[in-house]
Amino acid sequence: MRVAVTGAGGLIGSALCRALVQGGHDLLRLVRRPVRADDEIAWDPEHGTIDGERLRSCDAVVHLAGENIAQGRWTSRKKERIRASRVVSTRLLAETLAHLPDGPRVLVNASAIGYYGDRGDERLDESSTPGDDFLARVCHAWEAATSVAQANGIRVVRLRIGVVLSRDGGALAAMRRPFSLGLGGRVGSGRQYWSWIAIDDLVRIIASCIEREDWEGPINAVAPHPVTNAEFTRALARTLRRPAWLPLPAWVVRRLMGEMGRALLLASTRVVPARLAAAGFSFEFPELDAALATLLARSTRPVR
Repeated sequence: MRVAVTGAGGLIGSALCRALVQGGHDLLRLVRRPVRADDEIAWDPEHGTIDGERLRSCDAVVHLAGENIAQGRWTSRKKERIRASRVVSTRLLAETLAHLPDGPRVLVNASAIGYYGDRGDERLDESSTPGDDFLARVCHAWEAATSVAQANGIRVVRLRIGVVLSRDGGALAAMRRPFSLGLGGRVGSGRQYWSWIAIDDLVRIIASCIEREDWEGPINAVAPHPVTNAEFTRALARTLRRPAWLPLPAWVVRRLMGEMGRALLLASTRVVPARLAAAGFSFEFPELDAALATLLARSTRPVR
């Protein structure tokens, strides 16, 4: 198939693009800079422009682009960038696809488990109600922006992605150095749930979303066994063969990171992949210990 990808240079996008090329698919990357190659498509969500004609040749579009939520405090300006980079770009893409004759048949749109908000130890699946904090409202609007594509007959999959574990970046890469030095530990009480997924499994889920015509609507892209922060930090320390004796108090997180720290480190979201389980999806890394052992032991390699 011919697949167009936004956010192709990001953590998930890079792994996905490698896998698509290895799988024999034709790849097109949507870029916000001047086009430099035949496999690039120009778009500028901020100014509402996109080369829609180039998308007519595509079978599928995967939309992964968005402002990094883990960099810097959430000032009013930062929060607006986070929202606009998701909602405005998705609306532009969905409206463009909706008005293309014989355009792509499927739009796989990234969302996040932030959709559910801070819910303690409540078990959350795709039928659970949305939360009401900043990230939950952004995710709700983000997903709603795809509705015009769905209304025009395009199959839309809304992937609610958990904490992505990858050797090449993201949360695991940020935690590896302090834990390797024996300076890691639980965050806050450690009782908050972290719903995680290995990058390999996430890429396979996205590929299945493209290929499986019976998959649409919200799908939780998380491993089947969410863990608490305390369980996660113990597993990481065990894998690195280091102690995890230096906790990070909740008040320090709130003081240094503000709302961003509360949402990303202290909030509890216990999410399960009910729809993937019902569809018979087989995880390569259903358990955290095996995922950490593999990710931290290997050198960078192509994702299957």
